[in-house]
Order: sequence, then C-alpha cells, then structure tokens
Amino acid sequence: MTESLGLARIVQIAISVKDMARAVRFYRDVVGLPFLFEAPNVAFFDCAGIRLMLGTSPPDTPIGGTYVYFDSSDIERDHRVIVERGAEAVGAPHVVANLGGKQVWLAQLKDTEGNVFSLMQMK
Repeated sequence: MTESLGLARIVQIAISVKDMARAVRFYRDVVGLPFLFEAPNVAFFDCAGIRLMLGTSPPDTPIGGTYVYFDSSDIERDHRVIVERGAEAVGAPHVVANLGGKQVWLAQLKDTEGNVFSLMQMK
C-alpha cells in the first residue's frame, strides 16, 4: 500500500429509524441538535460540522447497529437534562479509562427507535 488516500474527516453518520417524525422530535427536542432539513425518508442535523442523518429503514431491517458518541463539556448535566427530556438512560456517567492525567467518562442513552448513543467527556 504505497498510494495514500485523500480521506480527512467524517462528514456524515447515518442512523436507521422506524418512525421518522418521532426520531426527528427526539434528536431535535430531547438531544437538542440543530435541525438542518428533511427530505423523503431522511432528516439531517448538524453536530459541529458533521451531519447526522436519520434514514427510514425497511420494516424488516433491525435497528441498533450504529453507535454515536457526542462530546460533552459537562456529562453529568447533559445526561440529566437529556433523561429529563425523555431519553432512556442505559448507563449513568462513569469513568471508562484513565489516560495519564485525564479520565474518559461515558454515559449511554437510548433513543425512541432503540438506538444506543453515548455522551463522552475528557476530564
């Protein structure tokens, strides 16, 4: 492998959903992501320059194969607020790794479609 590629950064991540209207409300109103636009069977949100795409999946397609990790500046507050707004808590904020003078904290939640997503903070 001597030829280098021009890949630089992720520009879009897709999550499969069953109920688009419900999923849009969740990511817009519960998670608080800026809504960009909606087209047939897809909706887009801005995550600090990376697009999060919700896509309607066929009825027989399983949900839950994609994991998204959101950077948080205050994981305890963000976890509490998102749960208060209606997300299902899967795991409370906790340390998952010690990296020298920093700790990696993680908290998992579930959206209305059954997808697990996480909050992550370096402390």
